[in-house]
Amino acid sequence: MSKQGTFALALSLLVVLGFTGCSSGGGATSGETGKPAPAKDPDPVTLKLFTHQPMTAADFQLLIADPVKKKYPYITVELLPFKATDIENAVAAKEQIDLITIWNGNINPNRELGIFGDITPLAKTAGFDLGRFDQEALKTLRSLSDKGELYGLPYNMQFNALYYNKDIFDKFGVPYPQDGMTWDDALQLAKRLTRTEDGTAYSGLGMDSWSRLTYPLSLIPVDAKTNLSAVNSDLYRKAFSMGKQLFSIPGNAANFTTNDFIKEKKQAMIASVNLLDLLTKSDLNWDIAQFPSYKESPNVYGMYDLHVIAISSTSKYKEAAMKALEVLFTDDNQKISTRNTGRVSLLTNPDIRKEFGADNPALKDKKLNSIFKSRPAYAPPFSKFQSKGSEIVLKHYKDFLADKKDLNTMLRDAEEEINQYIKTQ
Repeated sequence: MSKQGTFALALSLLVVLGFTGCSSGGGATSGETGKPAPAKDPDPVTLKLFTHQPMTAADFQLLIADPVKKKYPYITVELLPFKATDIENAVAAKEQIDLITIWNGNINPNRELGIFGDITPLAKTAGFDLGRFDQEALKTLRSLSDKGELYGLPYNMQFNALYYNKDIFDKFGVPYPQDGMTWDDALQLAKRLTRTEDGTAYSGLGMDSWSRLTYPLSLIPVDAKTNLSAVNSDLYRKAFSMGKQLFSIPGNAANFTTNDFIKEKKQAMIASVNLLDLLTKSDLNWDIAQFPSYKESPNVYGMYDLHVIAISSTSKYKEAAMKALEVLFTDDNQKISTRNTGRVSLLTNPDIRKEFGADNPALKDKKLNSIFKSRPAYAPPFSKFQSKGSEIVLKHYKDFLADKKDLNTMLRDAEEEINQYIKTQ
């Protein structure tokens, strides 16, 4: 065959092969049909959720397990039993931990376990918009890392409020507490309501923790960077001076419990965190007002008290875990959360906040909007000595309230005892 003939034959074959390729769509084929082969289903993945911050089984099913399974049938999320004190043992035993629920105050004390990693790259790869979150909350979480890494995402936030017994106010003809009150205003109101009537002693205002006075000033007993106490300061003097005035009202003794308010019904007001679960199960005639604030820091309560969900750095299934978080943080899922659980979402979509407590009939006529008139203060990183430091402060604070010590002595003694304790560890 001539060279021209050989070239023509080759060209003909190329044309035929080209048309054959076009007819197949250029993709994989299934047998002789020319149709694309079906995509392979992802391999099943089981994620283990470790609850350092407790989550009820009902909330877990409602907000994580069921919606994740619905969107991603190959992903199963299992809730491990609550064992906050066993996190070190779980890590040491190399148990499977893919997701962790934890309070932001407990992240820094457990950083040395090496289970927290930066979620930012996973979010970026997944196209997950971190701009939907309260940025001050994320700033609080980023401050836990020396490099500004984001160790997790907040799935709800504890709030502070002033709860009041309407029957006591009505009995004494005192107007209900108003939103926007300062601590000085609350103090004057407490004086009017602390009295004995028909043999029953009523107290005007209590609180479930002394930190209700210190947290709005971003005060903690131990500096996490220096591991030294920081209680002997002017801000602590400010907070505890207010506490002294409040609990020096005759008959308004500090007991740091909700019992007098909810069960005994002898307390007119209590400054506390979220008591909605307890109150909606009681027969107390109650309502809610904005948490009191210091006049120099109006409309500020507590600190960023965040319930965080993190992806463990030890997980083999980080991409699947990120998909689970995508589902948890959809607007629809967050609306379900705030409607059903009465917890505050950290997504800034105002439509979510409007749904707060909507599915609980017992909250129908309550002034829930008062909760959202305040914003939380910055929460500094907590030291691993936070708990012991708080215990020591409370001991000396009680001595101060009982007139066993003056304020300066109380703060000096508390600081010295905390620092001495840290030195021995």
